[in-house]
Amino acid sequence: MKLIQQGAEAKIFLDEKKNQIVKERISKSYRIPEIDKKIIKQRTKAETKLIEKANKTIHNFSPEISREENKIRMPYIDGEKLSEALNSFPLEKQKRILNKIGKSISKLHKSDIIHGDLTTSNMILKDNEVFLIDFGLGYISKKIEDKAVDLHLLKQALEAKHFQHWKELFEEFKKAYSKDYPESKQIFERIISVERRGRYRH
Repeated sequence: MKLIQQGAEAKIFLDEKKNQIVKERISKSYRIPEIDKKIIKQRTKAETKLIEKANKTIHNFSPEISREENKIRMPYIDGEKLSEALNSFPLEKQKRILNKIGKSISKLHKSDIIHGDLTTSNMILKDNEVFLIDFGLGYISKKIEDKAVDLHLLKQALEAKHFQHWKELFEEFKKAYSKDYPESKQIFERIISVERRGRYRH
């Protein structure tokens, strides 16, 4: 297998023979081995369940059920990272993509699925479809606050990496996200207080 990415919590491999991505959680030497194993097993299981629920809610990928307690196997999506591709498209295409993202995240939030790291770096574009990846920080929550923080992260990502048109793109996202979702008004209002707290901390 080929190592393609390494973070603090996991290594990401490409299994070219099976055409799969393998996420392997890393053991922590500072933890008691038995506790470390238990934590890794619980987090791997929780992430797998969250991906499965997300896949039932939106058009995404399904993890393969694995007996390996520290690994998640997923189909390899041969596309482009949205963070790297978005700026190269005409504005109208960028807006269409954000519209699709808005619809998908709205469905996730209606099902109380919080992604936890909602940035364009965690989105793959393939054949004009957007796939969400890396649910490692995700969880289930009904809280308006948690959904607002999710959207705040996306807003920050657009402002930082796609600053040329970030306002138009976020408005397009907002329009699609809010359609047929009465709770969306409260969520966008809460983003304002989330942003205020962020400024206060800095």
